[in-house]
Amino acid sequence: MKRKLLSILVMAACAQAGAQVTDAMIANDANTPEDVLSWGMGTQGQRHSTLSDVNAKTIGRLVPVWSMSFGGEKQRGQESQPLVHNGKMFVTASYSRIFALDTKTGQKLWKYEHRLPEGIMPCCDVINRGAALYDNLVIFGTLDAQLVALDQNTGKVVWREKIDDYSAGYSYSAAPLIAEGLLITGLSGGEFGVVGRVEARDPKTGKIVWSRPTVEGHMGTLNGKDNGITGTTNATWPGETWKTGGATPWLGGTYDAKTGLAYFGTGNPGPWNSHVRKGDNLYSASTIAIDVKTGKIVWHYQSTPNDGWDYDGVNEFITFDMDGKRMGAKADRNGFFYVNDAATGKLVNAFPFVKKTTWASSIDLKTGRPNYIDENRPGDPTAPGMDGKKGKTAFAAPGFLGGKNQMPMAYSPKTGLFYVPTNEWGMDIWNEPISYKKGAAYLGAGFTIKPLFDDHIGSLRAIDPKTGKVAWEVKNTAPLWGGVMTTADLVFWGTPEGYLKAADAKTGKVVWQFQTGSGIVAPPITWKEGGEQYISIVSGWGGAVPLWGGEVAKKVNLLEQGGSVWTFKLIK
Repeated sequence: MKRKLLSILVMAACAQAGAQVTDAMIANDANTPEDVLSWGMGTQGQRHSTLSDVNAKTIGRLVPVWSMSFGGEKQRGQESQPLVHNGKMFVTASYSRIFALDTKTGQKLWKYEHRLPEGIMPCCDVINRGAALYDNLVIFGTLDAQLVALDQNTGKVVWREKIDDYSAGYSYSAAPLIAEGLLITGLSGGEFGVVGRVEARDPKTGKIVWSRPTVEGHMGTLNGKDNGITGTTNATWPGETWKTGGATPWLGGTYDAKTGLAYFGTGNPGPWNSHVRKGDNLYSASTIAIDVKTGKIVWHYQSTPNDGWDYDGVNEFITFDMDGKRMGAKADRNGFFYVNDAATGKLVNAFPFVKKTTWASSIDLKTGRPNYIDENRPGDPTAPGMDGKKGKTAFAAPGFLGGKNQMPMAYSPKTGLFYVPTNEWGMDIWNEPISYKKGAAYLGAGFTIKPLFDDHIGSLRAIDPKTGKVAWEVKNTAPLWGGVMTTADLVFWGTPEGYLKAADAKTGKVVWQFQTGSGIVAPPITWKEGGEQYISIVSGWGGAVPLWGGEVAKKVNLLEQGGSVWTFKLIK
């Protein structure tokens, strides 16, 4: 009897150990379709699945099997990408909530709702983009700039750590990155004159390992000791402007094991008024490649030096193989698509992926710098002939919400194409005087967003990174604000009108769609369990468009909010 009991206990312990998420499992996430362990369906962020059950021939049999509502009145924008492991789905929701669900039935297993203070200052809705899994923990960030680690089975808090002071404008909404046994995060708050940084922690304890500021002049740390100033103080920031420089890496990062580098995009410099901070303003509006072991910046590429349009540079950097080399691609908010050597940062290709870019005519492939169209930069309110209250208004395209914003694109190794959710809009933008005040908006600009075309704003485009050619596009009346996924010969994406859609990856022919009941501003996932392929998407309209969208917001003001997870599989 004792032997039998001991055997049962050993088997239970082994089963529990097998349920834990390991470094090896995370590193191999893209090749193990039985689960989804990372934002991007793999640390490279390609959002491609090797599964093939759901394809162009079987798609007609794809039906919903369950839907789960986040409930309550806390709807707003739902931008989360779910994670799947050990029969559980972990999905975050607006207002810093997280749910654990049974993957086959959608039954709620537990919920954690973070208690938010009154003074939070998220710039672009009360969204959350997802969690990270490590060991027996699920870890996510909150709008009051904290990280919370919960037991995957019970939802009980294991550790909680403060990132920074929410009353100064700091917040957090990205999905954390796990790489080489480290929990790596950015932060949000660039509209409030905070200082961006990337940090690595021990995921089991939350203890900080290294910190790397993303604004020149600030000191990094490693194991509690100084680890070198970022850049050179005052090299690209005049006076004391570097002390409120913004450049927050608010979307989160990707990691490539072949290069050993984590890639983060950085946000706008503060304030938006570029005449206050003459210079390139490193490392704002850039891609930075960080050695995950030391926290040192190995290389950087700045897509919009002296950004005067709030173009940021946070968009995801996806690594892939091209012509026998490891490359990385980014579809930037400024309307240009960049291909860089993933190991060195050398610019290989750059081309517009939207139809109108008025701020720059092209990117110089030798210097990597944009060829500016100077008259389309908003004017200095203190320039001769101005009244000191408002500078010359300029029309700029894309608008500050970007040719592509937070919604992640996908790459298919089967076609060699990137599938990019794009938007066609412009803006009137002007500069105003501004001074920094802790916790107050730090813009120094005014703007009005305008659609460029009558028949569409959004467009899903299949783009060849070698040539810059658009293989096909599917237009959408409203802006696209949700991410993309590829599996087999299909591409999946959602629309604000509420549809989850699938198209042929080679031709763009829409072969399936389903109405979820609210606008989709999140990326889909897929996995296989019990011999069946599942596809899930979070539905719930919101995000930056209805808050900041000017004339565009009027076009989508009839869309309904919501908050739910939909899951699909093939019927026999």
